[in-house]
Amino acid sequence: MSTPFINDNFLLENKFAEELYHNYSKNQPIIDYHNHLSPQFIAEDKIFDNITQVWINGDHYKWRAMRTLGINERFITGNGSDKDKFMNWAKTVPYTMRNPLYHWTHLELARYFDIHDLLNEKSAEKIYMEASAKINSAEYSTQNLLRKVNAEFVCTTEDPIDTLEYHQELAKNPFGTKVSTAFRPDKAILISNDGYNSYVDTLGEVAGITISSYSDLCTALTNRIDFFDKNGCKLCDHGLDQIYFENFTESEVNSIFKKKRERKEISNEEALKFQTAILLFLSETYHQYGWVQQFHLGALRNNNERMHRILGPDTGWDSIGDYPQAQKLSRFLNALDRKDKLAKTIIYNLNPADNEVMATMIGNFNDGSVKGKVQFGSGWWFLDQKDGMTKQLNALSNMGLISCFIGMLTDSRSLLSFPRHEYFRRILCNLLGDEIKRGELPNDMEWIGKMVSDISYNNAKEYFKF
Repeated sequence: MSTPFINDNFLLENKFAEELYHNYSKNQPIIDYHNHLSPQFIAEDKIFDNITQVWINGDHYKWRAMRTLGINERFITGNGSDKDKFMNWAKTVPYTMRNPLYHWTHLELARYFDIHDLLNEKSAEKIYMEASAKINSAEYSTQNLLRKVNAEFVCTTEDPIDTLEYHQELAKNPFGTKVSTAFRPDKAILISNDGYNSYVDTLGEVAGITISSYSDLCTALTNRIDFFDKNGCKLCDHGLDQIYFENFTESEVNSIFKKKRERKEISNEEALKFQTAILLFLSETYHQYGWVQQFHLGALRNNNERMHRILGPDTGWDSIGDYPQAQKLSRFLNALDRKDKLAKTIIYNLNPADNEVMATMIGNFNDGSVKGKVQFGSGWWFLDQKDGMTKQLNALSNMGLISCFIGMLTDSRSLLSFPRHEYFRRILCNLLGDEIKRGELPNDMEWIGKMVSDISYNNAKEYFKF
């Protein structure tokens, strides 16, 4: 009988890698400190009708691959049946070889459904029926899916205007996996966006304040930070093309916000000054509350205007941007550190050309007050694959201390994406195992094993104080 593609030693190329993974990493619980899961689905312990609903709907990674193969949009985001969408994804899978989707697909089938057949047009019918029968049972409810992967903690992402009603429900009805949220106030920052004034109106209503001035805006955001904090939130997250830093005065920022509220045009320079001011204000407030701040930098979003107009954001039309990062990021972090108001900070980089920039930048602000206070976050989005994660690990190792790294997260909307933690752990163990084999690291399993356990779980648990 042939060895299944996803086997015990998948990606582990020697005995040292195998020992590190199986003895020190495999059984560690998962702390997924950033994702975009639906708290409603978790609170309601949703049971899905079929595999498509939990696995393909909402997954723009799969959608991009299907479009590249020439699959009609009807069978991607359109009105095609769930089964037809699955069949078209199955048709696509063999063409994804060397894309991480091929590995993720078969890891997820194996770990959740104990299905080890390769997914393709021939196996599609059988796998659809078998996986759908399982996913439509109480054993595969949303909360049980989290239990299956030993998820100890998951952190979703919510806008300041969110009521957090489902997080409140989860706090009253715990089920084993702790669920919290991260505060994502980008819509209050990006003043040039369409709909900004409407959003600010809604924010004011939720915060119980009429927002007429910049000071009002800051008060409203502080109110919401306090509300999130009282509901267990200890993290924020920002998805920005780059960190902003322009010199500004208080009167300038007041004037810029007033112009926007009066529906007058503001210049790019004015927008940057405002965005700098509000981001610094927020970061100082996060420090006051003892939160961890996260910055996802470098995405070039909504490139295809026609398809964005039809389908909206987060549907697969984004790519890597080539923004300058170093100078303004340095000035921003320095402005906070100068006041001793720099919170624990995680910086995620989307452009691999900037890996060494980020790996060296974090060292400028690790001041000895906290282990790994400023982190170079794991490879994300287009870089959460073998090559991208390896490059991030190597840059961090060469220019910082990988032993202090807080490890992997899914950053996903899919409840079936948690094997990405396993994928990362196998890549980490193979990287270290290969260097032990070559004599570049000592055969000290006790110490290197401890480092693997720390990166897999312990460092994140200590860093976030969960």
